[in-house]
Amino acid sequence: MSGFVVGHATHPDWRGALALAAAQIDGARARSAATPTLGFVYLTDAYAGAAEAILAELQQRWPGVAWVGSVGVGVAASGVEYFDEPALVLMLADLPAGSFEVYSGARKLQRIEPYSALVHADPATPDLGELITELAERMSSGYLFGGLASPRRRALHIADGVWEGGLSGVAFDADVALVSRVTQGCQPIGPARAIEACERNIAITLDGEPALACLLRDLGVADLGNPRELLPRLRGTLVGLTDASEDAGARAGQFGSATRVRHLIGIDPARSAVAVAEPLAPGLRMAYCQRDVAAARRDLVRICSEIREELAGEPGAAPRPLRGAIYVSCAGRGGPHFGGPSAELQIVQHALGDVPLVGYFAGGEIARHHLYGYTGVLTVFTA
Repeated sequence: MSGFVVGHATHPDWRGALALAAAQIDGARARSAATPTLGFVYLTDAYAGAAEAILAELQQRWPGVAWVGSVGVGVAASGVEYFDEPALVLMLADLPAGSFEVYSGARKLQRIEPYSALVHADPATPDLGELITELAERMSSGYLFGGLASPRRRALHIADGVWEGGLSGVAFDADVALVSRVTQGCQPIGPARAIEACERNIAITLDGEPALACLLRDLGVADLGNPRELLPRLRGTLVGLTDASEDAGARAGQFGSATRVRHLIGIDPARSAVAVAEPLAPGLRMAYCQRDVAAARRDLVRICSEIREELAGEPGAAPRPLRGAIYVSCAGRGGPHFGGPSAELQIVQHALGDVPLVGYFAGGEIARHHLYGYTGVLTVFTA
């Protein structure tokens, strides 16, 4: 046994779901001598109103276990997804008690030297990007992973309490070994170009050309003369933004892990400019893109393969085991996007094997100091 155990269930009453998930965990723990110290809990928003009661029940069932988690429109476990139905997923881990520390707005990090951290956040938090960057700077590795709550009701997150607003999660010291990758869900339809002139969130020129002219060329549209044809194509177009210093991760015809996908929110024909859902700055590289299921599947398989290769180590060396995993995917992905119920998590399970895994479908994904969209962030705990 890895010391990581998972339980998951759907039920109209949260008490029924928790009892079913707990029975799975207790059955798995009966075959292991591991003592759990840290728990992860993700709830669909149908249970958001009962979050405090759920946390109290978890603390009573497993005293001494610290709990972190969030709420989403969907939750995930090994090979299965629950969307738009009342469900919860749990994972217990036997990490050394001194190797991690739970934090929130009311509980600052002060006991360990933080190396990396899982972070959950309320998407309505002011200056969220700056808070994520500040937290990443506190990590000696600079690495965060996690996501934003994606509720229809309460944007809550859990860190030994139920919180709304701000950030919370759990930090790990350097003895907790992690391997993490970002998988992209969009594919560029044209080249990445440097932003030369911009105002706030409006891109005016890219590589010396009008930004709108570049967009029309990438879409294969001659001009703005046929709005009925153009508008549906514009609605399906997004932009990928990459800092010039982080552009090296891109592959031909694909985005690298540093690219943040944002919505295209408008065009300005008078200035031949486009508006993007993020403040812009000269020097950023910008590529128009669209969601692509086939590319998303390939990229998800790729990151799973990279994780397995990294854990395999040098030829002749004993591979490091996969102990447990957390997968945070965009609320716009999941089985409905990948072609069938639980399709995305089945791809992960097929590529990684039956590693204990939990996660949720977020309103934005976090990796390093970046806030992403339409991506998945897969993080594996290893020895």
